Amino acid sequence: MPRGSSPKRERQYEHIKESAEERGESEKRAKEIAARTVNKERARAGESKTASKSSTQDMSSSKRGGQRSHNGSQGPTYDQLYAEAKRRNLHGRSSMDKAELEQKLGY
Repeated sequence: MPRGSSPKRERQYEHIKESAEERGESEKRAKEIAARTVNKERARAGESKTASKSSTQDMSSSKRGGQRSHNGSQGPTYDQLYAEAKRRNLHGRSSMDKAELEQKLGY
């Protein structure tokens, strides 16, 4: 954590690091995940001197993490499936609904 960071950010860092370690991440990777997450939150809250455009205008890391980590009964969202189809260069993806994307991608 940067010098002068608030107790709240210290707690947030430790919580994220411990959660990542519990999921099986190495200590080094857990520290990286926690630092990146806390730094982004600091930038979004205006607590850092500099901030990238993606840090301030992108969705919050807590919202993104919730979308990625909790598949639930419905699995990935349409947007996540579409992004994966685009990454795999799947033709006809723009006219597919969620069920068709799941089928083509093997979900």
